Amino acid sequence: MNTKYINVEFHCHTNASDGTFSPSEVVENAKKKNLEILAITDHDTIDGLDEALKKATELNIRLIPGIELSCTHNGESIHILGYFRDDSYNSNELKDFLKELKNSRIERAKKIVENLAKYFDIHLDCNAVLEKGEGVVARPHIAQSIIEAGYSYSWEYIFDKIIGNDSPAYIPYKKISVSEGISLLKKYNAVVILAHPKLIKKTPVEDFLNFDFDGLEAIYIQNFKKDTDYLISLCRRNNLLITCGSDFHGVHEGDAKHGDLGTMSIPVEDLNKFLDFYNIKV
Repeated sequence: MNTKYINVEFHCHTNASDGTFSPSEVVENAKKKNLEILAITDHDTIDGLDEALKKATELNIRLIPGIELSCTHNGESIHILGYFRDDSYNSNELKDFLKELKNSRIERAKKIVENLAKYFDIHLDCNAVLEKGEGVVARPHIAQSIIEAGYSYSWEYIFDKIIGNDSPAYIPYKKISVSEGISLLKKYNAVVILAHPKLIKKTPVEDFLNFDFDGLEAIYIQNFKKDTDYLISLCRRNNLLITCGSDFHGVHEGDAKHGDLGTMSIPVEDLNKFLDFYNIKV
């Protein structure tokens, strides 16, 4: 029996965080590609959701409001995808918490810019970097600033060697534990998914089954087939939801780490399982 797949997008970014397109432009792009489902999941912010939802209503596309929350576990950055079932994300308490994260990212960016000059003789205009990250300043804004300043490094080299986690220029962001992140998102009625297990290096993915995740991003742009097969099998054995994502960020020259919007597909049975859990009627 052949498995039927459908193109959907559960993981993408706008310029509310570190994407290059506005929320409206991302929705328009999804409509042009005839995507059945689109979720906006900006880093540590919900600022683009209202605009995206308004445009989705205009274009009659089903949009799931989401977020990608930055957490830490075992000395490593762990990202959690949250998909809000209703407008609970508009809580002032959540907005205040995310504002604190945003401010911590600004201070982090300033320190990284200082370290780039100190360790790599790379000199950037800090204000220009912060303006580039008008929503939530992140490392892609810094990488783009390095390239635009005329330094002859590739996007991948900058991430691997200059601003990567092992670089002396790197500064970690405000730390939230995985359990705290899950609890926070579930407090605001979100379905909680472990983002891109493929990228987790220090902890076996099986260890995360001890946390209260609803599922895994088992189908991801950087996966090899063996990764996807294993993660799907792991989800099915443990009755976990499966999602897929391109991790679309827009147009960044030389960026091989993220895919194009809507290039991922998911088995229809797994999509329906997610939608049933999310309480969407199809």
